[in-house]
Amino acid sequence: MKIRSRMFAVHPMRELLAVVLLALAWTLPAPASAALGHSLTRLPTPIPAPDFTLEDMDGERHTLSKLRGKVVMVNFWATWCPPCREEIPSMEAVYQDLREQGFVVLAINQWETPDHVFSYMGQLEVYPGFPILFDRDSSVSDAFGVKGLPTTVLIDKQGRVVYRAVGGRNFNHPEVRALIRELIEAD
Repeated sequence: MKIRSRMFAVHPMRELLAVVLLALAWTLPAPASAALGHSLTRLPTPIPAPDFTLEDMDGERHTLSKLRGKVVMVNFWATWCPPCREEIPSMEAVYQDLREQGFVVLAINQWETPDHVFSYMGQLEVYPGFPILFDRDSSVSDAFGVKGLPTTVLIDKQGRVVYRAVGGRNFNHPEVRALIRELIEAD
């Protein structure tokens, strides 16, 4: 009986190897065929967005409540997160097209230093025009109930979270643009 149980027992080194291989697979870029989704979930009842003040890479402070009257996309991300990296160009495209109409993007980096993020941003084809903020102690992500990266919320002009998405998205998709325009045009 002991021989049989040894055959089915997991060897600690094999278990460690499996964990390492899974971690490596997670950090590899997604195949080109793995397109980002575009759906956002509408909350049944909009909820007040938790206010925050965070610094950007230049030390400038940004406060969410000062953006009332604008539609705000808040995106929680990190450089080590493949879908986070993949969705940045789509956020930049929609931001550039709609910012003059009252649309703001705030990208909140999790746990990384400004120097590390600045270095990463230099590798992108297009440097984002929206602020990159730093939530060093995760207090803002905790307040928004972030459980995984990327997580994105759309906040209406009254400062309420109306839509939420967990996982990478193509924010430049016509359906997402329509949601944002609808929020911009609402009273």
